[in-house]
Amino acid sequence: MKRKLNDHDVPEVTAPESPPDTTFASLDLEPRLLRGIRDQKWSTPTPVQAQAIPLALEGKDILARSGTGTGKTAAYLLPILHNVIQRKQRETSALVLVPTKELALQVSKLAQSLAKHCGQDVRVQNIAGKESQVVQRAKLADLPHIVVATPARASENVNNGALSLKNLAHLVVDEGDLVMGYGFKEDLDNIAKNIPKGVQIFLMSATLNTDLDTLQSLLCRDPVILKLEDPEKDALLVKQYVINCAEEEKFLLIYALFLLKLIKGKTIIFVGDIDRSYRVKLFLEQFSIKSCVLNAELPLTSRLHIVEEFNKNIYDILIASDENEILGAREAPEQDESKPAKKKAKTGKDSKDSGVSRGIDFLNVSCVLNFDLPANYKSYFHRIGRTARAGKSGTAISLVIPKENYRKHKPTTFEGCVNDEEVLEKVEKHQKEGQKIENYGFDMKRLEPFRYRFQDALRHVTKIAIREARIKELRSELLKSQKLNRYFEENPEALSHLRHDQNLNHPARIQPHLKHVPDYLLPGGKKAAAADIGFEALDKERNGRERGNKYVKRKNRAVRGRDGKIDPLKTFNKRGKGKK
Repeated sequence: MKRKLNDHDVPEVTAPESPPDTTFASLDLEPRLLRGIRDQKWSTPTPVQAQAIPLALEGKDILARSGTGTGKTAAYLLPILHNVIQRKQRETSALVLVPTKELALQVSKLAQSLAKHCGQDVRVQNIAGKESQVVQRAKLADLPHIVVATPARASENVNNGALSLKNLAHLVVDEGDLVMGYGFKEDLDNIAKNIPKGVQIFLMSATLNTDLDTLQSLLCRDPVILKLEDPEKDALLVKQYVINCAEEEKFLLIYALFLLKLIKGKTIIFVGDIDRSYRVKLFLEQFSIKSCVLNAELPLTSRLHIVEEFNKNIYDILIASDENEILGAREAPEQDESKPAKKKAKTGKDSKDSGVSRGIDFLNVSCVLNFDLPANYKSYFHRIGRTARAGKSGTAISLVIPKENYRKHKPTTFEGCVNDEEVLEKVEKHQKEGQKIENYGFDMKRLEPFRYRFQDALRHVTKIAIREARIKELRSELLKSQKLNRYFEENPEALSHLRHDQNLNHPARIQPHLKHVPDYLLPGGKKAAAADIGFEALDKERNGRERGNKYVKRKNRAVRGRDGKIDPLKTFNKRGKGKK
């Protein structure tokens, strides 16, 4: 092991480069854990796992910076599970703190999967949900080996005596920068006062900033700092594009991008707020384009179900609302109102679970579409980090409104777009070497034939329709509670009713003809004949009808006068029927 001075002129231990032939078997992990790793179909450890696990088994504190999706969770879970099995004691020896309930469930599920073959030697409990104190106290009374919680829930249970930390051996703070940003400082102070001396500390984060420095000084003694750059970013696998457009043209663009299949594969559409997400969903429904919305209004189980099914390729388009994302408020300390901003983050942390550019894993995303740009450049890079994962390529497209086009179309104006150009300028300034944002080069004139169709669809997406859609989905999701689990186990075919991409539009608002694109509208295409677009005259004459319905074939006979001319009035009798 080598020592060198860090940025603060303090000597630190740096881990040696892991050999290329490192395997999980070579890390001396418990054999039953290796079986769990094989079940996960992991072939070799990631760089952060190969470096962190040996150090963790030696008992060292670790502060690891590694990109989202690089295996940080397993990097601390595997050594903790190994030590729990070796200790063979019925006590709570590990506490994992995470910023959101979704991430807590993700961590607890992975821990249970890795310890699948360990039986009762490893017991994991997640207390980050909305259970009552009685339920949580019952869970903790069983003395689970590993407890996963948000700092607020952990601190609350420490204060009421339900969670005992006297035998704690491992403390993990996952996504440490977000934990500090969410306003959990007081809760962490309380936990730090109650943990015994000598507890091993894991601080995991995608960034190293001042928030993490504060957390390090609060918990760590002399941690090993691992700074691993995200190899996917170094590979420049994310192609970044920008399209300058007017406010209403955003909807015209997504109509063209999806209906003409210019975007293929799974896509995450990031919008500014919840109303905006439902406006986009209802607009896409006009053209029979299925999508689902993920936001903080939905119950936790519904949000997790949406993420799971998106990862299973059941949905191709996910609309995410990031208006509560903590990264959007992270630049507040530069302003005069920094203290009120922190207080707001503290009181509103339960409503911020919807930020999806961090923490939650989204698999095989081929495109990230920034329908609305985020509040700052940090959020932009975390958003586009959802694609180009695991060595795959990806695309990021951002729709930007120039200031001269802002507030020119009142029905589609969004206040968060006022600073689009400034945010884009900062994004370009912080691009790494070799990375750049290119102009998509979209010729808006070629979309003119589509304009009347998109305007017709956009007129039907009113504020009333958006409100009704939100209420409808909330009522629907509340009915799909955990009480139905037993029923669905017995009737698995009924699970089709739980799809989250069902139409939310107002009855009779969807116009079926809009899902078809006539050839004459395509750029460079030929004008199709009336028969090609399914045209049918409204006054089409019926020459005959089915006998089964007791209809008879009728013929209108022309009646000619003495001069030989046809008199149309004499073709009908007094009852309006044709004369025989």
